[in-house]
Amino acid sequence: MTVTRSVPDAGWIVLMFNLPAKQASQRVEVWRKLKRYGALPLASGGHLLPNTGPTLEHFEWLAVAIRKFKGQASVLRVHSVDDLPDDQLRRNFVDARSKDYEQLQSELKKVLKSPKRPVSALGRIRKRFSEIAVIDFFNSPVRSRLEAMLARSSAWLISHFIDKNARFVFDDDPARHPKAVPFDMFQGGGFGHRGDDCTFETLCKEFRIHDAKVQAIAQVVHDADLEDEKFGRNEGTGLDRVLVGWAKQNVSDDELLRRGMQLIEGLYNCQA
Repeated sequence: MTVTRSVPDAGWIVLMFNLPAKQASQRVEVWRKLKRYGALPLASGGHLLPNTGPTLEHFEWLAVAIRKFKGQASVLRVHSVDDLPDDQLRRNFVDARSKDYEQLQSELKKVLKSPKRPVSALGRIRKRFSEIAVIDFFNSPVRSRLEAMLARSSAWLISHFIDKNARFVFDDDPARHPKAVPFDMFQGGGFGHRGDDCTFETLCKEFRIHDAKVQAIAQVVHDADLEDEKFGRNEGTGLDRVLVGWAKQNVSDDELLRRGMQLIEGLYNCQA
């Protein structure tokens, strides 16, 4: 049976277990599930998750599986971990998910640079993004960066040079907005990276925007997005840092959109 300590308002759950040394394949299977669940290993032993209905269910089912493998397992509800304050635990979870997002971002950039841009690879990246987002319990700021940072620049371009009445929706599921035209999304259709062009450049070419200041911004966005130093424009680094800083403050998508568009507006007006 599962051993559970009833602690009022327990914020965490811990899975403690051991398996016979000969159960190597089962040990790998358990490790893979812990990784899939986003569990944080503790130096003193055991694996930690925030205490929610789904996470508790994950640990309880995994404990059942471990016992079937002739091992021992206990699921504990704990109020705190004495050598790790809650703030530090949350930061550790955020750091772990940030690394996952950064790895995925690196893979995405390679795919977007590929002339073929295989649909299967983009689908796999989207699927992996969704899996990480589910276990992003404390909202890593890198998620916003990967998902929508440079979409702000494209939103400014659309509003100023394509459709002044455009409205923007941030959602992982396009099916919920059948009339919307996707941009900077991983699925096919709409406007996104094409060949060596970022979304901003794709929109400029598609709608034949030849404004010299816009073309300069397109170079900045390209170098910030693809990190290939094609145009040698380093202004995007500053924009990137500002947007990431706002994301760390848990600024909403709509507010990030507004502020991001103001940044690009300022950049546009300072061009010679």
